[in-house]
Amino acid sequence: MLQEGIDYYINDDGNFVFTEAYHLKRGYCCKNKCLHCPWGYGKVKLFGNDTESDGSDK
Repeated sequence: MLQEGIDYYINDDGNFVFTEAYHLKRGYCCKNKCLHCPWGYGKVKLFGNDTESDGSDK
């Protein structure tokens, strides 16, 4: 049984939002780009630091 505040919460728009704890209990990624996806599906991956030069422009 789902428990509010542990497995989900209701956002300001009235939508149910599953927590990271719920996703981990479920045990797999549904590939719906969930806000709290512990597997990072749909998240932009940043490689390197855009604020520092790596010297390649010299």
